[in-house]
Amino acid sequence: MKLPFRQIEPFVKKPDPQARVVLVYGPESGLMKERSALIGKSVVADLNDPFNAVTLAADKLLADPARLMDEAMAMSMLGGARLIRIEDGGDALAPLLKDYLQNPSVQNLVIVEAAELGAKSPLRTLMEKATNAVALPCYVEDERDLGGLARETLKAAGVTIDPDALGLLAAALVGDRLRARNELDKLILYKGEEKTPVTIDDVQNCIGGAGAQTLDRFVYSITGSQSEGALTAFQILVQEGVPLIVILRSLQSHVRRLHAVKARASRGEAVEMVMKSLQPPVFWKQEDMFKSHLRNWSLPGLARTLQKLAELEASCKKTGVPDETLTAQALLSLSRRAL
Repeated sequence: MKLPFRQIEPFVKKPDPQARVVLVYGPESGLMKERSALIGKSVVADLNDPFNAVTLAADKLLADPARLMDEAMAMSMLGGARLIRIEDGGDALAPLLKDYLQNPSVQNLVIVEAAELGAKSPLRTLMEKATNAVALPCYVEDERDLGGLARETLKAAGVTIDPDALGLLAAALVGDRLRARNELDKLILYKGEEKTPVTIDDVQNCIGGAGAQTLDRFVYSITGSQSEGALTAFQILVQEGVPLIVILRSLQSHVRRLHAVKARASRGEAVEMVMKSLQPPVFWKQEDMFKSHLRNWSLPGLARTLQKLAELEASCKKTGVPDETLTAQALLSLSRRAL
């Protein structure tokens, strides 16, 4: 089965018992691991349970194909269902899993963890078409997604947050769900028993969002036609190990927000009101710069840039290991284009 986006989180919280194999895949390894663990815990309380949970490396499984059936069909010594988790999955597993899905265990669950899989991937296609399996994608989340995660996590801990601080926090968390969880836990501990809302100073002191600040500097330099500043920020991000896909997605998110505000403003809505409706809102220190870029860019220009970024992302995924120099050249060309 292929899950629509809106059904992903509900499935993670309460997996459909009809799905006997769940493929959790995508470039966002932190999110992939988190979702795999949450689904796994619907079967066993402890993912390291020596009797009811087993983790298999895909290459070892391919060397001993019978192991899958042995583990998946085994009965728990203590009763209940068992969890079989396959790490580093890939297309080579497709024939093995296709055979297994012909007669899978009705009790034990198989979870396959994998990195990015293209639309034509045999493994992904198998899981999407099978009625007793699910393909669950995990893509790099944008600021809106992570803003929601931050708000829900803080609320559950009894912590509130100022809107401006939420915007900065969301930007600081882009790119890695696992890191996001760790940083949010750190922020909750930082606030302790203090009942005042999380402020911008709290976020800067606790999260130390240098990466987020550099990302902001990069995206605003691109849309502000500041090639030198964009190149400097890009080089820092690469040196800090920020994945190119995260850099691309951050720029896409920024341009998409500009496009959304420009489109609504062109229909007569007040720019200030539209900006306030964005989730998360534009960081107050960047409002003037955001408005300036809105004035300088045309709606068609923003649309063309979004198309170019989509093509660049597709190219990066196709090559698997995107070339940093070529990516930098392509991105910087956007900052020099006629707006």
